[in-house]
Amino acid sequence: MSDINVQPRTKVAPKTQRPRLYKVILVNDDFTPREFVVLVLKAEFRMNEGQAHRVMLTAHKRGVCVVGVFAKDIAETRATRATDAGRSRGYPLLFTTEPEE
Repeated sequence: MSDINVQPRTKVAPKTQRPRLYKVILVNDDFTPREFVVLVLKAEFRMNEGQAHRVMLTAHKRGVCVVGVFAKDIAETRATRATDAGRSRGYPLLFTTEPEE
């Protein structure tokens, strides 16, 4: 008989981490018309009229409002497109991104 100790081989699966998420934040200003902000929110963030209106009012009252949470590239793209929409009309509309905690 053999005294060889045979251990079963186990495969170690690499652990993948979920990508870090980023918040898109609407920054309030006193010059961009509320109706235009609602239009941008509906177009860029696919919100319905009620959702867009609530987000706009929250930013108006508190100064900032989180619009959504996305993967980094999506958050940056949407924030840039929404900001550019305001700038193309001459408004200081600003959307920023920051990592979610």
